[in-house]
Amino acid sequence: QVQLVESGGGLVQTGGSLRLSCAASRSDFSINAMAWYRQAPGKQRELVAIISVGGNTNYADSVKGRFTISRDNAENTVYLQMNSLKPEDTAVYYCNVGRRWPYGASWATYRPSDYWGQGTQVTVSS
Repeated sequence: QVQLVESGGGLVQTGGSLRLSCAASRSDFSINAMAWYRQAPGKQRELVAIISVGGNTNYADSVKGRFTISRDNAENTVYLQMNSLKPEDTAVYYCNVGRRWPYGASWATYRPSDYWGQGTQVTVSS
């Protein structure tokens, strides 16, 4: 069982920045790919960014160049640095532990596990 706790959300103006954190309760998460998802009101949950065990990253086109995912395996934490925020980035953001082999960390091979955090609200005002 893995518990994930997200933090760092809040209210920010267009063009602002936020840094989200996701702390995992188990140290062996370092051998899993990790991801951030988001869900806006009335919309399906969407994949935002993935990071592999080795630090390779993939991003949704809508956030590419603005968001950066990173991880600190020693601290069992994954981060999402969000810059140049737009109103359409408003959503609840969730982190997820990816399923292990044969799944991977590319956009095509990442598969979410059943381990989700409680989410953190990000609101971008225009």
